Order: sequence, then structure tokens, then C-alpha cells
Amino acid sequence: MHLEDADATARFAEALARTAPAPAVVHLHGNLGAGKSTLARAWLRALGVQGSIRSPTYTLVERYPLPSGEALHLDLYRIGDGSELEFLGLDDVDASLWLVEWPERGEGALPAADLRIALSIDREGRRCELRPGTPAGKAWIDRLNRLQVFAGHS
Repeated sequence: MHLEDADATARFAEALARTAPAPAVVHLHGNLGAGKSTLARAWLRALGVQGSIRSPTYTLVERYPLPSGEALHLDLYRIGDGSELEFLGLDDVDASLWLVEWPERGEGALPAADLRIALSIDREGRRCELRPGTPAGKAWIDRLNRLQVFAGHS
């Protein structure tokens, strides 16, 4: 699907937030500047997060309280491998949403992705591809299809 601008990204994030299972683990893939953080911020806004939504580039993880529990936004760009995540104390976290940028760098230390979202620069906007990682992820994509989230997008 093509996301032509920030507004289209925000609408897509709202649809993802509306249809997500709980809990949900999302791995966000893409090069620098592909729109991973933009999508994550729009998603957190759609869930009602008020105030500043900081990038976890330097902190590795930012936590946001939600009515349904806690959302975690991780950016693993600065780590070498999954063993470096031990000190974050995420083993016992019972988050309702995990948004993980650069998940390949935390391989082996992260929960399995329900949904993998691959973003790339495409003309003036972004190209977005969804792949399920679990049966819950497949059902999630089916819900998005029923809502015709992808209608009108190439």
C-alpha cells in the first residue's frame, strides 16, 4: 500500500490501533527515514497518548500508559544484538502493545511479532507492506481488509 503523506500514515495508524488484538507485538522494519517512528507516534496518538511522544533512539524504550495496559515503543538501532536488552527488564513486562523498530537487532530477546510492517520510501510518500507473524496477526490483517483500509491504495 502507498501512504502518500503524514495524514495517510496517521489514518493507517488509527486503523491499526482500532483493529489490534491485545496484546499485540509489532515489528517495524525499514531503513533510516522510512517512517517507522512517524507510524509509531501516530499509532500512540490514536490510542490516546497525550503530551510528548519521545523517540526511544537513545533510551531504547519509552513506556506509555494506556487504558488497556502499557504500550512500549522500542528503537533497537543502537544495540549490537539481543543480549544487550537484558538490562531493560522487559522479561516480565505485560504490555498490551509492543512497537519495535529495528527488531532484527534484538532477535532472540523479543516476543514473536504478531504483525511485521515493512516501510520504505516510495516517491513522495511511503510504501507499506504487512506480513502476519502469528494467527492473531493473520486475523488482524483480515480485520483491516474487511474495513477496506487498503482500498484506494496502490
